[in-house]
Amino acid sequence: MERPEDWRQERARVLAQARVVVVKVGSAVLTDAMGLSAAVLDSLAGQLAGLRRPPGSQAGQQANQSGERRLVLVSSGAVAAGRAALAVHGRQVETTGLAARQAAAAVGQGQLMRAWDAAFHAHGMPTAQVLLTRDDLRARQRFLNARNTFAELLQWRVLPIVNENDTVSVSELKFGDNDCLASLLVNLTGADLFVNLTSSPGVLAANPQRQPDAPVMDHIDDVAALDLSQLCGGKTSVGTGGMYSKLLAARRAAQIGVPTLILPGREPDVLARVFDAAALEAAGGTPTATPGTWVRPAGHAIPRRKFWLAYQSEPAGNVTVDAGAAQALLRKGGSLLPGGVRRVEGAFQKGALVRVLHEGQSLGVGLSNYSAADLKKIMGLKRHEVAAILGDAHYPEVIHRDNLLLDAAV
Repeated sequence: MERPEDWRQERARVLAQARVVVVKVGSAVLTDAMGLSAAVLDSLAGQLAGLRRPPGSQAGQQANQSGERRLVLVSSGAVAAGRAALAVHGRQVETTGLAARQAAAAVGQGQLMRAWDAAFHAHGMPTAQVLLTRDDLRARQRFLNARNTFAELLQWRVLPIVNENDTVSVSELKFGDNDCLASLLVNLTGADLFVNLTSSPGVLAANPQRQPDAPVMDHIDDVAALDLSQLCGGKTSVGTGGMYSKLLAARRAAQIGVPTLILPGREPDVLARVFDAAALEAAGGTPTATPGTWVRPAGHAIPRRKFWLAYQSEPAGNVTVDAGAAQALLRKGGSLLPGGVRRVEGAFQKGALVRVLHEGQSLGVGLSNYSAADLKKIMGLKRHEVAAILGDAHYPEVIHRDNLLLDAAV
């Protein structure tokens, strides 16, 4: 389907009009060999303070709260800060295991918040620390409570600074990295824009490990069409993500109609330059080249409820389907019936999130109406045969189409 505007027009419009922006900054941007870089934090705080002001306003003017941008900052760096703090005391620690990372985060999280609070205090911006585990977004009531808390903080003109609660997270409740957490906050906060600040100049057109001189892509029309494993290199030395996780996060945001701007976080005044150029362009000025990569949103946004159910947790198992079932799901908008199931993997319970596979490829994820044990009893059977085994207390569908997200970014 042809889009009503090209990507430059879209970028100029969104950057000029966005009122809720989630900004994620990675460890590789914030830290160096000595730990947190005060110069980088001060620079980013100044840029974010300027970004919060409405377009056309000047520093020092009375803020127009109705037109002011509202920001949520997702900040990595606690583990790296903790590791550096321990090194000052002569303790060189390895943080490869979960327990070691959690301990280092416990040492560094306070330092990270103190550094951010001081940096933003210079610009008159109060901050709030928000530490989350995946369970805070998985349980619907806790999700709603978190959403209300963020709304109140933003109404108070407080900057929420969010990180994963590494110290208490267990493996099944971890987001995996802050790129994932940030993409889920895009949904929770109703953001219009996702900005990801990275150590890379943007998204490279080829894997840099194989093609070191690969150029930066100025935009990506369809992030879902990319082969991320071929395109992306490995993780950064101090972070947990790398460009793979950033594009996966951008793909999630795109599904709910939110674009992503991936920028080199250490480039001087990068946020100010990009947003100022967009404001000028939106006002009819001449387009100028700006750094980074613009990832366009999907043409049709999925319901936010489907986004929530698909990414509330990691899939607890796999359900492999036959060609007929795959066709019904992909082409006809159907539900998954027991007769189309050919294999069940995992020990999941009723209501669990499961991955749907066909010929080894993921079709999507959905909530199973059956436990793995019961599904193994009825897979491949027709409805009357299911009733003969499970009685009348059974569901017609294994996964109802309303509880299924195809092409999920997991």
